[in-house]
Amino acid sequence: METLLLNSDEVHENAEMAELVPAVEEAFAAYERGDAQMPPKSYIDLPEYNGDFRSMPAYLDAGDWDAAGVKWVNVHTDNEDEYDLPTVMGTMIYSDPRNAFPLAILDGTELTMKRTGAAAAVATDHLAVADASSLGIVGAGVQAYTQLEAIASVRNIEEVVVSDLDEERVARFIDAFEDRFAVRAGSIAEAAACDVLSTVTPVEDPIVPRDAVGEHTHVNAMGADAEGKHELADDLLLDAKIVIDDHAQTTHSGEINVPYAAGVLTDADIYGEIGEILVGDRAGRTDADGITVFDSTGLAIQDVAAAHVVYEHANERDNGYPFDLLGLAD
Repeated sequence: METLLLNSDEVHENAEMAELVPAVEEAFAAYERGDAQMPPKSYIDLPEYNGDFRSMPAYLDAGDWDAAGVKWVNVHTDNEDEYDLPTVMGTMIYSDPRNAFPLAILDGTELTMKRTGAAAAVATDHLAVADASSLGIVGAGVQAYTQLEAIASVRNIEEVVVSDLDEERVARFIDAFEDRFAVRAGSIAEAAACDVLSTVTPVEDPIVPRDAVGEHTHVNAMGADAEGKHELADDLLLDAKIVIDDHAQTTHSGEINVPYAAGVLTDADIYGEIGEILVGDRAGRTDADGITVFDSTGLAIQDVAAAHVVYEHANERDNGYPFDLLGLAD
């Protein structure tokens, strides 16, 4: 038995949204049913290096398949300036739950981008209006690309409005997609007026006001992943049907963490978790709904589900580099 080493290009090639989105949906449902184990994310703080490490282990049983793994990820804010390295890097170890054999070691950075997009697509599929055809994106960084790729797999997206302070990033985004969509630069208000809005910024002061958002817009709030981050105005959140991925994580580090800590928003203002909708315990979008918001912090079960899809495809296609990690070859 050999372990498969998969770099970012190979993860990208084998993480097809048509299969990744259903796999992430199955992971959310398994978590809700109690068929998953996901210990809290653990941190190693390294203030002397202006960074930290985070470990995210999980196991899930989706019925037709089960999977286990752990993502080891960092945030080192000086990396780009001092070492010419990304601020965030991730490594995923994907294991066979039957015997713990390490089936693959994958680039976790590309994997994270793909599964984050897939999570937004799952929420969009259940919370956006059925005929949604326009997508606004606030923030034109790397996450924006998988937001469009994934959401376009569940809705017939025709028009895309992207907003970012960096005009070069906007130009690169438009160049990447202009052959597939009517994509243009626009203001935050123009993006927020679309049928679906994804926010993928690291801001701590809200940049999306209530009056900019369409009356039936679905919002994927993807940018907040740490305490203090906050993209959407409080009155927008209070006026929306809020669906979260995990209560402990979202109240600590998701979009709702700031108003929740201040007591502006309480548990009574949270409609439920996405898993509850997927298993049929709560309704998704109804005719009575106006604005809906999905607060996504990113869960380890998503990484495991994505790694499952990538590994299965890579194995079938002989992608990657197989090697004898454990020295078991004859």
